[in-house]
Amino acid sequence: MSITVIVCTYNRCTTLAHALNSVAASALPTRLEWEVLVVDNNSTDQTREVVKDFCRRFPGRFRYLLESRQGVSYARNAGIRESRSDVLAFVDDDVTVDPEWLGNLTAALHNGEWAGAGGRILPQWTCSPPSWIPVKERHGLAPLAAFDLGAQAGPLNEPPFGANMAFRKEIFEKYGGFRTDLGRCADSMISNEDTEFGRRLLGAGEQLRYEPSAVIYHPVQRERLKRDYFLKFWFNKGRSDILEFGIPDDARWYVAGVPAYLFRRFARWTAQGILNLKPSNRFNTKLSVWIIAGQIYECYRMSRDANGKRGAFIEYRRQALPRKNYE
Repeated sequence: MSITVIVCTYNRCTTLAHALNSVAASALPTRLEWEVLVVDNNSTDQTREVVKDFCRRFPGRFRYLLESRQGVSYARNAGIRESRSDVLAFVDDDVTVDPEWLGNLTAALHNGEWAGAGGRILPQWTCSPPSWIPVKERHGLAPLAAFDLGAQAGPLNEPPFGANMAFRKEIFEKYGGFRTDLGRCADSMISNEDTEFGRRLLGAGEQLRYEPSAVIYHPVQRERLKRDYFLKFWFNKGRSDILEFGIPDDARWYVAGVPAYLFRRFARWTAQGILNLKPSNRFNTKLSVWIIAGQIYECYRMSRDANGKRGAFIEYRRQALPRKNYE
């Protein structure tokens, strides 16, 4: 079996060097062939020079690829096309991987039992988390890219996160690549390209494995420990969900192309937030308000693009939604 580690990067040359150093220290059996393919997504900093230095220091281990079309999905799809291996592992450009990470993540992908695998993404705190962060909630640390389902390995019933996942290459040949209308693009926070791909596989009956021993550490940047960042994340998560699944077609009434029940949910959660006396609970409620606000915004935007008329909108959904821009 051969492995390609795909690292997509955009203007993070300093953190990229740290991430690549940790990947270079991976402990793998000598019989395994593996490489690291760094996809530069049109960076304007010293990214190219950093990667070329690794290519010189580790001949045959590192490769550089430029993808000028902006967006992480374009970069990942370019890495898939350029890869030469049986198994493709994906990791972010600002993480630290455990030396056993790559071997543990891909160990179960030698045969056809598992289509892919996901590992643990643990936050690397540079300071104590603020009291308002819902650290005990299931998805409370999602804005910090944390993914931790415990210490027990086994089947995944939900998609892994893009910072720590691997798939057999033939899976992409069968199901296509990552949707290019989803995924981070420069400063945009539209996401879901990784989880949509995982849901696509699970929906087709493919088996995904959770491997808790495949550990990476994701630094928690100080700018992400702000309420505004969490609110912006969940607003865009609401938008991303509508982009992925399409405008819901289960509503009886629509207002400007938006299901009327979304406005009711928005009003209910807003009222709960106002009436909640505990500050931490009040902020958690506010996060729910913002994800619904993102859903409302995206429904309106998409229906407006379809002329905003009720009859035309329904026909548009039947023909064109959800958008599946795979490569």
